[in-house]
Amino acid sequence: MAVRVFSGVEELQASVGEHLGFSEWLTITQDRIDAFADATGDHQWIHVDPERAADGPFGTTIAHGFLTLSLMPVFGQQVYRIDGVKAALNYGSDKVRFIAPVPVGSRLRGGVLLKAVTPTALGFQMATTITIELEGSDKPACVIEMLVVLVP
Repeated sequence: MAVRVFSGVEELQASVGEHLGFSEWLTITQDRIDAFADATGDHQWIHVDPERAADGPFGTTIAHGFLTLSLMPVFGQQVYRIDGVKAALNYGSDKVRFIAPVPVGSRLRGGVLLKAVTPTALGFQMATTITIELEGSDKPACVIEMLVVLVP
């Protein structure tokens, strides 16, 4: 999978409205879910207790919504790179939706749509919509409207 490389903010601005591509597929393992639970302190049984989750609403453990969201940088780095900037700073999200549960063993990938690149006091604000797809599902796992400040 080729990373799309932009030579600077001007080239990025010329691509507003384009879908920039997809990341590679990533398998969600129980080890990853357990590590996220340890890192965040969220040990809810639906995430970390396979035996109990087998009788739960999904028949297995599922990834935390915030685990799914936290994969966004990995997916983004596999899709695009912007050369000629000193820093790309996470500014936040306008909207995050967890649409479908992510059962253990599922595969996810991210698709990136470039929505806007606008001047700010520090440089430029880039707005993207990142859709985290769940392999074999009609619905995405998560959709994020992400904001990043680019410092030239």
